[in-house]
Parts: sequence; C-alpha cells; structure tokens
Amino acid sequence: MPAPQALAAPCPRDTAALRRRLLLLSVRLWRHPYWETAPSVPAARCELRRLARARRAVQAA
Repeated sequence: MPAPQALAAPCPRDTAALRRRLLLLSVRLWRHPYWETAPSVPAARCELRRLARARRAVQAA
C-alpha cells in the first residue's frame, strides 16, 4: 500500500516510517530540477495534481 493511503488507514502501522517516506518523497519533488525550468510554478503544480488525479481515476477503473 503506498504511503499516502497507508497513512489514511483507520489504524496505520509504523506511522513514523510512513511519515518519513512521505517527507522524503515531498523533498525529492520540491527539489527536482523541473521546478527551475517551469515557466509558472503554480500552474505546473496544478497540472501535476491534475495528472495524478487522472492517473488514479484510470487505475481505479
């Protein structure tokens, strides 16, 4: 189970490890070289969220 879903579980196990993993992934995203070249960082973040939601919808179908 991916970290965000595992943290959302009613009684998550090993929450410290899950939170560390989530933090690591967040830092990797934040420091990715893409953000230095994106013409509009807020627009790029919105597009990234849109793509992630679309991918989840496809996976759920």
